[in-house]
Amino acid sequence: MISSRGLSKTFRGPGGGTVTAVADLTMDVEAGSLTAFLGPNGAGKSTSLRMLTTLLRPTAGTATVCGHDVTTEPGAVRSAIGYIGQKNGAGQYYRVRDELVSQGAFYGLGRAERRRRADELIDALDLGGVVDRPTMNLSGGQRRRVDIALGLVPAPRLLFLDEPSTGLDPQSRSQLWDHLLGLRERLGITLFLTTHYLEEADQFAERVMVVDGGRIIADDTAARLKSDLAGDRLTVTVVDPDHPTVVDALRAAAQGRDATVEHGSAPDTDVAAVRYSVTLDRGDRALPALLAHLAGRGQQVLAAEVRRPSLDDVFLGLTGRSLREEPTEPTGPDQPAPTTVPGVTP
Repeated sequence: MISSRGLSKTFRGPGGGTVTAVADLTMDVEAGSLTAFLGPNGAGKSTSLRMLTTLLRPTAGTATVCGHDVTTEPGAVRSAIGYIGQKNGAGQYYRVRDELVSQGAFYGLGRAERRRRADELIDALDLGGVVDRPTMNLSGGQRRRVDIALGLVPAPRLLFLDEPSTGLDPQSRSQLWDHLLGLRERLGITLFLTTHYLEEADQFAERVMVVDGGRIIADDTAARLKSDLAGDRLTVTVVDPDHPTVVDALRAAAQGRDATVEHGSAPDTDVAAVRYSVTLDRGDRALPALLAHLAGRGQQVLAAEVRRPSLDDVFLGLTGRSLREEPTEPTGPDQPAPTTVPGVTP
């Protein structure tokens, strides 16, 4: 559904120089997949989506979306996709049903067909109670569902979503994901999204791409990324420990993955104790044997914990900083103003 080779975008920066927003974006995305495109603000995520959806012309490289070249066949790309941007796309003074019917007209659907399509999406996204209300009077979750409905009017094979759940309360986020996953199951569409809610990518995406500085720096399933690049964090609190014994045991449990054992005081305990930590694979499997080994050598373990890694841990391990940091993406005179096109909510 998506194939890019060396896709890049630079902007004019202060003093006449150039700023690279995306560099050498090379990837292939299979039909029917759900791919999460992660990175801090400024990593190039939105710029990448704008190029792939024909809203921004690449500086270099090539890309095809749904089999069409984004540079030479932009109309064909737009007819095959839906794009949900970060901002709400419906006119705030227009009624929900009117917006959906108008979107169908933009695509050349006949009068009966666009009304039928609007009714289908109203039912699929549970908008029946708000169809005659102007969008300015809707809640955040309802507005996002309207945006998704607008993007689905042309029955796209591929739906791009740029931070679809940002700003929503937990209940609205959960409901939005229920609708997205339900639509994907029923329609078989491909979903490609960016999000700052890492637990969403962890839970729902089959594939996670991590970008930084405009480049893809990791690409795999969430489970493999966490296992290979972060690992579990195993911590034991030992009363009056024999230090070499505990350190050797933790190093053995890590099986060479990370021989660094950190230790420090345990101030939240009522007895003299030391807290030891190590990074390892499958901490849940290693912990029972470790506890038995320590007990057999007379070491009293007061507490033990295994913390599973997050995708933020993966990024921290790769770059030394958090995915949740929020610099801004570079902009410049070449950056276009928001554009309204059929199937695209700016």
